Amino acid sequence: MDRKRHGLHYTPPALAAFVAERALAAAPRRPLRVLDPACGDGELLAAVAALAPDAELTGYDLDERAVAAASARLPRAAIAHKDFLESPPPERFDLVVTNPPYVRTQLLGERAAELAKRFGLRGRVDLAHPFVAVAPSLLDDGGVLALLCSNRFLSTRAGENVRRVLTEELSVREVFDLGDTKLFSAAVLPAVVVAVKGAARGDARYATAYTTDSPAPEGDLFAALLADSDSMMSLQGKAFAVSVGVMRDWRLSTPERDSRFERIAQRTWRTVGEVAKIRVGIKTTADSVFIADWSSMQDPPEAALLRPLLNHTDLRAWTPPAAPATRVLYPYLDRPTRQPVDLADHPRAAAYLERHRDRLEGRAYLRRAGREWFEIWVPQRPSAWREPKIVFPDISPEPRFTIDRTGSIVNGDCYWISVPEIGEDLAHLILGVANSAFGLRHYDDVCGNRLYAGRRRWTTHYVGRLPLPDPQSPAARGVIATARALMAGDGNQDGLDAAVEQAFHAQWGAGGR
Repeated sequence: MDRKRHGLHYTPPALAAFVAERALAAAPRRPLRVLDPACGDGELLAAVAALAPDAELTGYDLDERAVAAASARLPRAAIAHKDFLESPPPERFDLVVTNPPYVRTQLLGERAAELAKRFGLRGRVDLAHPFVAVAPSLLDDGGVLALLCSNRFLSTRAGENVRRVLTEELSVREVFDLGDTKLFSAAVLPAVVVAVKGAARGDARYATAYTTDSPAPEGDLFAALLADSDSMMSLQGKAFAVSVGVMRDWRLSTPERDSRFERIAQRTWRTVGEVAKIRVGIKTTADSVFIADWSSMQDPPEAALLRPLLNHTDLRAWTPPAAPATRVLYPYLDRPTRQPVDLADHPRAAAYLERHRDRLEGRAYLRRAGREWFEIWVPQRPSAWREPKIVFPDISPEPRFTIDRTGSIVNGDCYWISVPEIGEDLAHLILGVANSAFGLRHYDDVCGNRLYAGRRRWTTHYVGRLPLPDPQSPAARGVIATARALMAGDGNQDGLDAAVEQAFHAQWGAGGR
């Protein structure tokens, strides 16, 4: 079975034990009726049984081998080979404990729209969303949902489905963002949420754990997550900063952080997303056809259609990109709106594309959108590429914002902002804030969406939340001037960091991440 396609990431025993312990701490004090709607090999149910031997266990799963393993492991449990979403159990439970399958919208295909309609979901739906949506209806009053899933739901737009269910239908008690602790063998950054049905709402505990460069003693990660204060500890040779507080708007809140946010808010004129349209680069959905080694080809497409293509490897903070060596076959006229070329005017490109016609026509979504078979999926505005633009990679440990003036097209592993749409001063103000130590720290405080090895997602949703000071204020003029100097190769990063800190009066203490 393709584990990635079916979203199978079985729960490690130590994490299962932690989830079970937190679930039972909130659960009613009685022999429990427990359901795991995607039980896999039974690890979560076994962890519950180890702490509550008299619990009545029920599990569903679509994987016959997993069902057999769980049944052998838990002979007293009712383990069924069923599709939970198609045949949910008729009874209610005291505890639903689950690590639901995570399958992205792209892999779900047309089923994503069907699931969204059936379960009242919005936007980009992954397979975990309907599992969460159904859970409250299966709980008795006072019942507990213990959810283990990707931490992406904490801050992404797609995660709004999960956040809405947890806040509107349940009362959240605890949130643990386990960040890049690498507790799963797969590349999954997990989070644990414990929520109660019918309970009064109050402050929920919120704790995070992310790698740090600071030295730290060996420690117990789960004990640190339950401690009363922040700490540093090492696990398997890696140091982690553990921060604890309460949940506010699905982020970590402490008195020190809240005071800092208030100071920043008072000095924020607009956010980046309020003043600039942030666009993703082109997406061909057939890169091996449209991005190739044209120099080795006997009869390559016409040079007019082979446009320079910037990708994430071309971008450095403050360094204007050189014209890239990579070329993309970009079959559009240089117009403000998308208009494909007439292939009759480009016979070599037509012959090349014809050789790949079967693959290109296999993109059914292109046909359904009324597009030509040889188009790319996301071309953006063809004529906008020749204008100056802020560009930055979608994933990077550090901010790498710069301005491209080569007229290159931007690849889908990057994002861009048109400079003419906002003006040079505002563009340099955005660069200054985004490339500063303040911008990096504010990202971590507000977005908290890091990957392994300290990498961060610099996507529209997160970059759009960066604050900007009033561009007419003396402090902002200082940031703009310093950013211009850095782009010209004659500036100082420390000076920029100081200017941005002064603009927001946002000094950080020694603690936190």
